Amino acid sequence: MHVLILGGTTEARQLAGLLHGTPGLDLTSSLAGRVASPRLPPGEVRVGGFGGAEGMAAWLREHAVDVLIDATHPFAGTISFNAAAAAATAHVPLLALRRPGWVPVEGDDWHEAGSLAEAAQLLPALGQRVFLTTGRMGLSAFAHLDALWFLVRSVDAPESPCPARMEVLLDRGPFTLDGERQLLRHHGIDVLVTKDSGGAATAPKLTAAREAGIPVLVIRRPPTPEGIPVATDPESAADWVTKRRAS
Repeated sequence: MHVLILGGTTEARQLAGLLHGTPGLDLTSSLAGRVASPRLPPGEVRVGGFGGAEGMAAWLREHAVDVLIDATHPFAGTISFNAAAAAATAHVPLLALRRPGWVPVEGDDWHEAGSLAEAAQLLPALGQRVFLTTGRMGLSAFAHLDALWFLVRSVDAPESPCPARMEVLLDRGPFTLDGERQLLRHHGIDVLVTKDSGGAATAPKLTAAREAGIPVLVIRRPPTPEGIPVATDPESAADWVTKRRAS
């Protein structure tokens, strides 16, 4: 049985760890290649795109893939739709492994936006010193906000165009609550911008913002394909694969 995991997330690596070494199971993880030094999962790894849904379908057929698992980032929306189309074309069962989104709790001051562009429109009314944690892609949406100061945290260095008043912090989660508290105080942050990525690795910033009374601008997740079975944790996804092998 050949399993292809569309990965790049913590959950994808954990799933690969659960499946790797299973007798009679060949495992391939596919990474988009957007991070210079990604954390590699166990097993065989391919890096790069497929060339859209048709290219992915061709790869599935060529490599005799029996099961496809979409464990990509919640904001990697295009590949999820490509995976659904490719799986249908190649007649390969598809499972989506999607971590649950964050949920506000008492004391949170959350404001929602449907896109980076909408977030940029709302941002000036919420604060002046911005902790921007949406990654290095899409900074151009905020490049015109010359009156604001940005602390941008990302794994790799961002590319132009970027905000004129900006400090870059190259770092990779998981992050600690004490570290996030100190970061907000040290930089005088008065508004946090984040995507609703979910998961525990980057959630401490939300707690730190709540404690400090700082508003959080949360960018909603993009739509995902309908009718695809969903697992919310790697263990459930591994069980799904095991049942497919037994059937």
